[in-house]
Amino acid sequence: MKSTVKWFVAALGAAVVALTATSASAWIVCNREGDCWHARYRYTYRPEFGVVVHPDYWRWGPGVAYRWREHPGRGYWRSGVWIAF
Repeated sequence: MKSTVKWFVAALGAAVVALTATSASAWIVCNREGDCWHARYRYTYRPEFGVVVHPDYWRWGPGVAYRWREHPGRGYWRSGVWIAF
């Protein structure tokens, strides 16, 4: 009886963890100048920011001149400067 209860509690705990776990997702954002960075959330960028949002699995093709520029927080890169919003 005790082993059955322990098994049930362990199975219930595993189910709760599985149901509440969320997968980490991010977005790749690139500007016209070739700067790309990760965004934790899909922000609504204004058209005048000149950025394109890609899913996290996106990769640029061979011979394309992009570069990674990470920065925490909300914003975008413009002319090598991080513009927060």
